Amino acid sequence: MPFIAPNELHFRTATNKKSITKVGAQLFGVSEETFVNWRWQMKFQVQSANDLASILKISENEEQAFEELKKQFHAGISPYSISLIDFNDSLDPVRIQLMPRMEELKDKYGVADPLKEVNNSPVKEVVHVYKDRIAWCVAQLCPVYCRYCFRKRRDGEEGLHFNPRIIEKGLEYIASNKNIRDVLITGGDPFIAHDSSIENLLKKLREIPHVEIIRFGTRTPVSLPYRITEEFADMLAKYHPIWINTHFNSVQELTPEAASAIDALLKRGIPVGNQSVFLKNVNDDVDKMRDLVRGLVKIRVRPYYIYHPQIVDGTEHLRIPLEKGLDIMRGLRGSTTGFANPQYVLDTPTGKIPLSPNHVIARDGDSVILEQLTSEPWAEPSPLDGYVPQRPLEEKSIPSAHRIHLENKF
Repeated sequence: MPFIAPNELHFRTATNKKSITKVGAQLFGVSEETFVNWRWQMKFQVQSANDLASILKISENEEQAFEELKKQFHAGISPYSISLIDFNDSLDPVRIQLMPRMEELKDKYGVADPLKEVNNSPVKEVVHVYKDRIAWCVAQLCPVYCRYCFRKRRDGEEGLHFNPRIIEKGLEYIASNKNIRDVLITGGDPFIAHDSSIENLLKKLREIPHVEIIRFGTRTPVSLPYRITEEFADMLAKYHPIWINTHFNSVQELTPEAASAIDALLKRGIPVGNQSVFLKNVNDDVDKMRDLVRGLVKIRVRPYYIYHPQIVDGTEHLRIPLEKGLDIMRGLRGSTTGFANPQYVLDTPTGKIPLSPNHVIARDGDSVILEQLTSEPWAEPSPLDGYVPQRPLEEKSIPSAHRIHLENKF
């Protein structure tokens, strides 16, 4: 038998062999037929330490946090996602993302609304930052409540989930602004609603002539893949062009069930992209992130964004330095397929700022000096020819030894 590296073996196990459905049904003491019912999953969402008392042992920290953090941020974890966690491992990546911890009470930089979405909302729950597109928060419920969620502020508000009045006001705003060609339906998780409610929303959006693209932001393929039924995917496809972005953060989440949900969407021409967040001890090294993006490409999900974590209240223990994110992106480049490299971004109240390792060093006469993936300089002929750059590069000379490639004229 050929040697398989440990991380590759874990990936093969997670994606090809391990049935979370079977494991979960046994863990929660129900039939597999019951376990795959997404409404059952929402009804029996784990919301307290007591919900797990007869199933498995959690840490004292987590048990205390379930109780102490009730007023800070709602806890809720689908039985499916609980079944992904190795509770013998304190650093299990799914556990870190979803289980409440007392560290959430310590955060010297955290704020409630880091993106100032409330300030950018011309009508309730419509976030309008870019001229031609909006994010529309129609949903409040989620299959899991990620501890790093940047919309925690909505948790304490009542009546936000597919509220008819909020939706009507949103539709009126979209219809009145002909610049809006792209609508992102988000929340919460917009797929946690009746098929008919979602279809009614799509019908009304498609009646607005200037709306070209409808996108959904949903974590259901990751945390509740049973929601993506064949019938549901058929309904979505009736309203093309439909795009979906989901949110895998670790290779452990790439299960056969998740792959099946993705496949149901792709077969109907619905592109699926992935938006990750850099999280401490979850995906904050090159190997972990490389495993994740390779796994995503394997199930035909395009790695789209990696977000720098927001300074939202209660997340200091999960955030990483921006420089570490840049180092990881530098390590990814050239070590995996080009289109498997997502864009590292920092979201701000005025939009997303691309964060890329700067390989442009300086100008040396008619050449621009760049850093190669080997960290060696590269002199690329690029005369200005009278062009005046908005931000001129620093002038710097490099040794002639690094200019050999120019003489080869290849």
